[in-house]
Amino acid sequence: MTTTVATERLQKRFAKWDHDGSGRLERADFEQEAAQIAQAFGKSVDSADVQPIKNALIGLFEYVDQEAGSNGLVTEAQFIGVTEKLIFEKGEAEFNRALTPVVQGIVALCDKNGDGKINGAEFATWLTALGMDESQAAAAFQGVDKDGNGELSTDELLAAVRDYHFGLSDVELLG
Repeated sequence: MTTTVATERLQKRFAKWDHDGSGRLERADFEQEAAQIAQAFGKSVDSADVQPIKNALIGLFEYVDQEAGSNGLVTEAQFIGVTEKLIFEKGEAEFNRALTPVVQGIVALCDKNGDGKINGAEFATWLTALGMDESQAAAAFQGVDKDGNGELSTDELLAAVRDYHFGLSDVELLG
């Protein structure tokens, strides 16, 4: 993947997380992301079902904040620098370590029947919460359901997120 493509994807991710449009990421932006996702699933952000994704998103913010040394206010340049380092220098194992809790939280919230997997409708609810329209979300699911079984495990969803950010997939996952 070219740095230009990575930077464009990271700029888009930054803009999605910068809920208040301040030009900086802060803990409240990640809490808002959790609230948006919770609302899409008809849950309160304070419900037990939402806590894993909320805690994971806050943990991800804390990771970026710590790596950037930004004391709670992460600029776009800092975010891109930390994330590009994660992708291009630290590699797959560190990416997985940083993102697995987020993906586990998403699957836990989306998985209505408790089988540890999410189907296309559950996946679409998550992506529409992030701003993607339903037809795009359905197409994205088809693109990441590599084995065509109609379900994504945590590992499959993590691989899809990783492949997108590592430039191995063009399936849109940011809404």
